[in-house]
Amino acid sequence: MATGQVLFHRFYCKKSFARFDVKIVAASSLWLASKLEESPRRARQVIIVFHRMECRRENLPIEHLDLYSKKFSDLKAELSRTERHILKEMGFVCHVEHPHKFISNYLATLETPPELRQEAWNLANDSLRTTLCVRFKSEVVACGVVYAAARRFQVPLPENPPWWKAFDADKSGIDEVCRVLARLYSLPKAQYIPVCKDGKPFTFSTRSADSQSQQPPKEVPLSPPANNNANVSNTTVAVADVETEGAKEAKIKMALDKLKESKQSDDESKSMPTTDSDAREEPRHKSKSEHRTESSGEKSKDRDRERERDRERDRERAKARDRDRGRDSDRERERDETERDRDKVKDRGHRSKDRTKDSGGGHSEKSRHHSSRDRDYRGSSYSSREKDRHRHHSYA
Repeated sequence: MATGQVLFHRFYCKKSFARFDVKIVAASSLWLASKLEESPRRARQVIIVFHRMECRRENLPIEHLDLYSKKFSDLKAELSRTERHILKEMGFVCHVEHPHKFISNYLATLETPPELRQEAWNLANDSLRTTLCVRFKSEVVACGVVYAAARRFQVPLPENPPWWKAFDADKSGIDEVCRVLARLYSLPKAQYIPVCKDGKPFTFSTRSADSQSQQPPKEVPLSPPANNNANVSNTTVAVADVETEGAKEAKIKMALDKLKESKQSDDESKSMPTTDSDAREEPRHKSKSEHRTESSGEKSKDRDRERERDRERDRERAKARDRDRGRDSDRERERDETERDRDKVKDRGHRSKDRTKDSGGGHSEKSRHHSSRDRDYRGSSYSSREKDRHRHHSYA
């Protein structure tokens, strides 16, 4: 309750009563306060409570609010919309500090009697009906409430040194709080006055809304044609003269004859312009039909042109894609050919190297073979000489 009232006063410090209705802002403030104080309630519960309160205040029969009606859906949408307005105006800074939490500590420090605590608590609740919560800090309001309760019960408070300095308050703020509370208790009972200028006044109950909407419509007199005015005047004259007792029948006959003549003249006058109007309307209808056919033909032509343009665009895009694909394929082919040429050149180089290696190895082996042969020949010749020498010595 206290948090909702503080949010209510903060919102109307920036916005006007003429733009936002008090009833829906009060409901939205209470709904938002239930979320801030970690005791959330559904929108349905808030709307039902405010609907019942409004019925009681306006002395209407308390009826069940249909949750599936258009009225309830409109109320729910308006409730959430107003809650967003409140959050936007406060910049989503909704921290609230109440004077209630300081009262018990201050009274315990001052060692006052216990009955003073309930009186100060009641004054703190009543201070939320004023703008004290947005004008002063919670400590100043708590000191003012304690001072007012002590004055009412005639309980002395220490003044040397002053007791309010220990609680970060000043005497002028305390006097202003007491003055505002005294003025609040001197005012009569509050009554709701619709001052919202944005359309109808906001209501939670369907009865009050229906009573406002069901106002008797003003009858607008239809202006009859000139001939009918003449006939009405003749009939009124005839009816006025009928009241005389002398010539009732004659006057009635005269009035009837005049009515018949006027009707015949009206029929003739109506028939003449109708023929002319029919003759004029026929070419008009024809021209309208021709104009419609022409416009439809033009529209169809425009559509065909647009379709052809779209087709041409698609064709051009497809051609461009094919060109890009052809270019990519040509590039890939060139890359493949260059890679193949490089591979061929590398293979040729490797083959030439292998050939040179093979040729060098053969010559060396041949030279080695010849040298070994020479050595064997030399060895064989040397051994034959030694044998001849041995043979010569043996013969000798």
